[in-house]
Amino acid sequence: MSATAASATAASATAEPAPPAIGTAAPEAATRESARDSAGCGTAPPQEPGESLQHSIASGGLDRSYRLHLPDDYSEDHAWPVVMAFHGRGNTGAGTEEFSGLSELPAVVVYPEGVVGSGDRERQAWQGAPYSAPGVDDVAFTRDLLDTLEADLCVDQRRVYATGKSNGGGFTGILACAASDRITAIAPVAGAFYPNDLGCDPERPVPVIEFHGTDDATIPYDGNVGRGLPAIQDWSADWARRNGCRPAPRTTRTEPDITTHHWRGCDRGAQVRHVAIDGGGHTWPGADSYSGGGHTTQTIEAHEELWRFISRHRLPLR
Repeated sequence: MSATAASATAASATAEPAPPAIGTAAPEAATRESARDSAGCGTAPPQEPGESLQHSIASGGLDRSYRLHLPDDYSEDHAWPVVMAFHGRGNTGAGTEEFSGLSELPAVVVYPEGVVGSGDRERQAWQGAPYSAPGVDDVAFTRDLLDTLEADLCVDQRRVYATGKSNGGGFTGILACAASDRITAIAPVAGAFYPNDLGCDPERPVPVIEFHGTDDATIPYDGNVGRGLPAIQDWSADWARRNGCRPAPRTTRTEPDITTHHWRGCDRGAQVRHVAIDGGGHTWPGADSYSGGGHTTQTIEAHEELWRFISRHRLPLR
């Protein structure tokens, strides 16, 4: 790990002004003062802007791969935010890119690839699930991948966000617990939040926005005691307590099938928001291709909603 990355502050994330519109870069004047430029600024990128290509790095004795998307207007003279998108069990980075819409964001978007899980030869998974590959440290892989991105690209080290679906969404919760020095905010979708053997003691409050369908038959909204899965509202409330938020959320019916539970008054602006999709399945809201079983709402676009939330936050200045 680079000295710059290793010394990332343990203080809380801070809320910022409203984010740029989808598909546009943040104005230079609005971001320059608060950005922390990576070592890769000023150097040519490893691929052309607008492309999505596979790459690999060595991590933990394994060859680990990831899919990288650069915005159409990527420039090595502008420090870009990073969105890390973790696929669900058995999916891939390319599959997640196809249904999620995340590559439309004004950010460098990276889709890491998991390792084939235990007893499941053809299905990639992430650390923390009972079916993940034993002994594989995906938190270390995430840190190694960020080191590579910061060396090769011009990114803002204060604006690194994690999202993911199902098992990948659950893994973002592990990152919030174990890598809050590098991950600014998380946005799991239909997350599988299995018990975390690493415990959860983040160095600072971590902003969270979570999306979950009330009719999710894969990761039940009300939890599953036998599988160790918490009720989704309980998981969100736990993060609100961890972040020092006021105990009662503000609940709003924002669309006919969308109910938002928003915990505020949190330490250093690290708000928690749970978005319940009434009748929603194990799906990515707004997806126009298959993203899982059950109903897919089209009243919201998850990539747009999560971007509005996470992009307001930055790691604090050192």
